[in-house]
Amino acid sequence: MKLARLGDPGRERPAVIDDRGVTRDLSSLTTDIDGTFLAADGIARTRRALAEDALPALAAGGLRFGPPVARPGAVVCVGQNYAAHAAESGGEPPSRPVIFFKPPNTVVGPHDDVEIPRGSARTDWEVELAVVIGRTARYLDSPEQALDHVAGYAVSNDVSERDFQLEHSGGQWSKGKSCATFNPLGPFLVPADEVPDVQDLRLRSFVNGEPRQDSRTTDMIFSVAQIVYDLSQYLVLDPGDVINTGTPEGVALSGRFPYLKPGDAMEIEIEGLGRQRQALVAAETSSQSSLV
Repeated sequence: MKLARLGDPGRERPAVIDDRGVTRDLSSLTTDIDGTFLAADGIARTRRALAEDALPALAAGGLRFGPPVARPGAVVCVGQNYAAHAAESGGEPPSRPVIFFKPPNTVVGPHDDVEIPRGSARTDWEVELAVVIGRTARYLDSPEQALDHVAGYAVSNDVSERDFQLEHSGGQWSKGKSCATFNPLGPFLVPADEVPDVQDLRLRSFVNGEPRQDSRTTDMIFSVAQIVYDLSQYLVLDPGDVINTGTPEGVALSGRFPYLKPGDAMEIEIEGLGRQRQALVAAETSSQSSLV
């Protein structure tokens, strides 16, 4: 099954797509797919309701996909976590996870417009595996404990403005990561136990239909389990929080491809988790809301 939120920005309704591909209304179980729902055994309750045929079908045709988790308290990001990407960026592979944050209000739906910010010359794409926390994680004893705290996985685009990130930042990457619409998420939240091997998923990205990134999570320097464990030593991960786990090689920062401009289109996908598409628009003229 796949969890989704459907409808206009700020008015999404919770839904589940069952194993037959039928979209079903989750409103009888929860008002939204958020940290409260996940912490209250929401995924297991959804499975039981599906087994009991207790969820009505939903006419989903034409409805917008919102981010599959509402109002994350934190969006924690891992930098240079793929060996080949670290090499193309000109850096040594990190010995500990490199961490930065995005404001939660960067999170938008998987097919919403992405705004190229004012003054941008180097807006870039980054396909990433997103981890959504399902149980509070604090001071975990080992990486082996970590995956028990993960609700599921989603596709994330960690859009970046490289001048803001590297030239305007004074060493703080978040300036280049925090612009409006800079974190499309979804279309689905796939429960963790329905992903056979999170460390062997194919990730791909395209710009205007042309291939850019094509890698697998096997190239991660730090696994999902190691990342969740490591973060839990420094901060509290709450249900509904999102972790972006890094991007593979093939971004514009490598010098191999041009940066994004208005009129371009990004597409990104992860095996088993779905596909996104965003049009690039200038921030001055976009009417796209970044509500989640």
